[in-house]
Amino acid sequence: MTSTEIRGAVELPAERERIELHTADSLTLVGELALPQGRPPVATIVALHPLPTAGGFMDSHIIRKAAARLPALAGIAVLRFNFRGVQSPHGTSQGSFGEGVDEQYDLAAAMALVEGRGLPKPWLLGWSFGSEVALKYGLQYDIEGAILLSPPLHRTTDAEVAAWAGADRRLVALIPELDDYLRPEQARQRFASVPDIDLVAVEGGKHLWVGESQTYRVLSEIVARLNREALPLPRTWDGPLAG
Repeated sequence: MTSTEIRGAVELPAERERIELHTADSLTLVGELALPQGRPPVATIVALHPLPTAGGFMDSHIIRKAAARLPALAGIAVLRFNFRGVQSPHGTSQGSFGEGVDEQYDLAAAMALVEGRGLPKPWLLGWSFGSEVALKYGLQYDIEGAILLSPPLHRTTDAEVAAWAGADRRLVALIPELDDYLRPEQARQRFASVPDIDLVAVEGGKHLWVGESQTYRVLSEIVARLNREALPLPRTWDGPLAG
């Protein structure tokens, strides 16, 4: 069998289910749950996508690639969904953009599904705007921790950041060296109230993590926290592809 290079839009096998989330304020959100095939997941990602008003959605590339690769490569379940008012090829979630406030109900609906399905060891994976939602509301839930990709800290107060100190949940922040909003030195200052944060400055990284090398770095950093035994992530796949 010919090996396939894992990059771009390559989608590896998984048990994929289109799901609906139902919020406390009576909205229906669209999403997908991707599970490892033929084995239980070892951990779970709840992915929170970038800013809807800047084109962020559940198919934003890092989140899409996490769902496409990590169930097969690392045994990790990936739950991703469109925040309220967001459209993607998977459909449109009801409602309208909530400025990072009403999205707390979207996260609550996602965590209810995680609990209802008995998905193990949930982690929040928030990218840009999604990192704000994770920081503001994540401590309400029984999670292992949160991984922040390119956190801008535009909507998160100093008190909300400081609440993660000693909170018995791990906080990981991947900070691109060349980020448009928050670079490593600034991030160290803004997160100084959380002395146990795992802050990773990514040399050459940019806010959107464009390119296979940056994608591989981000996914590897995620797996290092959720299932280190799966490292290093393979760069080729010898089995059949999804679909």
